[in-house]
Amino acid sequence: MKRRHFLKLAATASVAAATPAALFAENIYGDQHAKNELSYHKIEELRFRSAQLKYPRLVGRNSRLGHHGTGPSLTFCQLVTDKGAEGMGLVRGSREEAEKRFSAIRGKSVAEVFAPAVGTLDEADYVFDVCLHDLAGVILSKPVYALISGKDNPVLTSCYSGMIYFDEMDPAEKPGGLGRILENCLYDYNYGYRQLKVKIGRGGKWMSKDEGLKTDIAVTRLIYDNFPDCDILVDGNDAFTCDYFIEYLKGIEDIPLFWIEEPFRETRDDYARLKEWCLAHGRRNTLLGDGEANPDRELNFRLGKERLLDIYLEDVMGYGFTPWRKLMPRLKEMGMMASPHSWGDFVKTCYSTHLAAAYGNTPTIEGVTCFSADICFSGYKLERGRLYPNTTPGFGIRFLS
Repeated sequence: MKRRHFLKLAATASVAAATPAALFAENIYGDQHAKNELSYHKIEELRFRSAQLKYPRLVGRNSRLGHHGTGPSLTFCQLVTDKGAEGMGLVRGSREEAEKRFSAIRGKSVAEVFAPAVGTLDEADYVFDVCLHDLAGVILSKPVYALISGKDNPVLTSCYSGMIYFDEMDPAEKPGGLGRILENCLYDYNYGYRQLKVKIGRGGKWMSKDEGLKTDIAVTRLIYDNFPDCDILVDGNDAFTCDYFIEYLKGIEDIPLFWIEEPFRETRDDYARLKEWCLAHGRRNTLLGDGEANPDRELNFRLGKERLLDIYLEDVMGYGFTPWRKLMPRLKEMGMMASPHSWGDFVKTCYSTHLAAAYGNTPTIEGVTCFSADICFSGYKLERGRLYPNTTPGFGIRFLS
């Protein structure tokens, strides 16, 4: 999706997907029926279950870290009510924290700990945050995006593949070379992506500065030449200096970039220089995103207000689902967009999809292709670059047996 088209969509969506405070000004439960239903159910039991997810291939190195593996093992918590309703979600924190906190919510009605217009009411209960959203969606027979926005129709947006790493370096005993990167891009294209996020910054750890820069440029050009109908996003994982990154931009010449993510550790001076350079060299439509790794939130928001940073990227689970719900409208007021970091597993992609579908100020979502014999997330459909959320109750993710 081109930036100008997204900005037009976001302006429309900001009206269509009004903030929950506006939608539910008189009642944080939406209406008396919803409050009655949530009050009818009392939280009775806490369970834990594990699920193994698999990536379609080994995910290799980026500018800072070694191999990212073949897929994570996830722990879900399940909250069960006395009426038999069940909600499930990733734990925000540890299993031990969840077990310790459960005694404080056991026997309470769902309405005492959760309200559709707000989310999880007590920060102490954020360990169950996505689980409570799922549970409320199940009880009220609404997908989470509709629970948040009060609208049946989701705001749809793009979804990029976040899985193009330094693939030419593997396997270590017989590296696949640049052809391996093209193979992986083709897999992602056939899977349904039309945006590819390319890891760069090989000179940060794995190569000399000159060789790393040369390879980063060659990889970007190779992907652009072979996938002309795909947007390219680049992610440096803070491996560059401002000057070094501008050398990369000079090297790729006129190749358009949808966004630039974490080129260097953010400072106001460096982002001002980068934004000025982009504006002066034909990259007015390239978005700048940051805030994923150990973010200085105050600085990131100041950069956004000054129009030096376009997108805030903190992790969907690390920051928290209800906190993200509070932040999305604030970012709109600042003139910023949001794309919660979702790397690790497709479950986090699903959570981010509901935030995007409810608020409408997300230009694209981080896609992490996963398969599992333990859980089903088939309600989410990726078609020609757009990710459609489930329309079933809650997040629509369930164990297969």
